[in-house]
Amino acid sequence: MDVPGRRRQNSFTGRAYELTEETPVYVISVAAQLSGLHPQTLRQYDRLGLVSPDRTAGRGRRYSARDIELLRTVQQLSQDEGINLAGIKRIIELENQVAALQSRVAELQSALEGAAATMQQREAAVHASYRRDLVPYQEVQQTSALVVWRPKRPPTD
Repeated sequence: MDVPGRRRQNSFTGRAYELTEETPVYVISVAAQLSGLHPQTLRQYDRLGLVSPDRTAGRGRRYSARDIELLRTVQQLSQDEGINLAGIKRIIELENQVAALQSRVAELQSALEGAAATMQQREAAVHASYRRDLVPYQEVQQTSALVVWRPKRPPTD
């Protein structure tokens, strides 16, 4: 039995391949059973762009575990929440956009942290390069003297 995330040996080539949540392995009849939907409903969702499975060379649909989960989500939104298919499509698009933006933010944060670390290293290197012998050190003595300054008055005629 194929389990998502498990490494299997390909019997044809002898090379290992990786099964993930995105690996398209289920034909439409199995995907329909796993999602609790009719195969015709899956075809309609594909035509509408709600769930787009991968295609084989012969144009057959192959669904992944992630596709099955998305089918269940579409069904739940449609039946339990009463959202129409156009609304569901928009929700899916927005969720995909949010995920892409979150990924980009994480990428930029990582780049920013790397740049900050590099800057701190360079700053430390500059401070370490200061020549301490060039600056004479003089201790400052504190006094309690008070100095009063008065500006000169212009001469009066």
